[in-house]
Formats: sequence, structure tokens, C-alpha cells
Amino acid sequence: MDEVHLSPEARQRLEEELEWRSGVRRKEISAWLERAREHGDIRENADYDAAKNDQGHNEARIRQIKDMLRRAVEVDGPSGDVVAPGTVVEVRMEGDDATTSYLVGSIEERHQTYDVISTASPLGQALLGHSPGEIITYDAPRRKLQVEVVSVRPAG
Repeated sequence: MDEVHLSPEARQRLEEELEWRSGVRRKEISAWLERAREHGDIRENADYDAAKNDQGHNEARIRQIKDMLRRAVEVDGPSGDVVAPGTVVEVRMEGDDATTSYLVGSIEERHQTYDVISTASPLGQALLGHSPGEIITYDAPRRKLQVEVVSVRPAG
């Protein structure tokens, strides 16, 4: 299993979500299921089916969060001279004049300004450890692509 790179803020958000889903949300769903059972035959009860579906989604998310937290590596304050989790990388795709900036990290990161590029994605893996001025060729799902690292800076 791969490591999950999380900022301290993302770890905190996940821990809070886990607590909510394991406590308050489970109780809400349980109460919903009880109310739906009171309506009679559960074989043709849309409210019961919806509650069971919600319960399944909630339990799956709980397992996902627990797994991410177990594999989490907290990234805090990378230097910003090479692409690493927790940095913002500005790249120029082959054939483009415009640049795009991404926050490198887990898909669980949320940022107001930048889209997040996962370290597990083909582009994310290719960029790790590279510095401004380097041109990287990587295997995209359908073909090889080239990208130039324009700048790297710590996220902040």
C-alpha cells in the first residue's frame, strides 16, 4: 500500500470526519432505519432502502478514512526547491504556452486556490523530486506526455 501524504490540516479534517461518521452520523442512520422499519414490510420500503444505502456509504467512508489515517505521512513545510508532497508546482504542458499550478498531495487535501494533484497519479509520480527548468516525460493513460516544471514553492 502507498503512503498517503497529508498536511496537518487535512489530517485534522479527516479525524473530525471520522469522529462524526462513527458517532453522530451512525446514530442518525440508526434512528432513520428504526423509523423506516415502523412503516411495515421492509421488502418494499423505499425509505428503509435509502437508509440502508446511506448506512453502507457511511461505513465504507469510515473504512476509507481509517485506512488513509493508518497510511498517512504528515507533510509540513517542505523546502520548495523540488516537487514534493505539500508543495505547489507550476507546470507547462507540452504544446501549451499557459502554465497551471497544482498542490501536490493527497486527494483529501482541499485548497481554495489550487487543484490538487495526487502523488499516486501518473503526473504526480513523474513530478516528484524534480526541480524548476526540468522537462519530464511520463506515461499518461493513452500516451507519453511531456511537462516542464516552471516553479516549485511551499504551499502556504
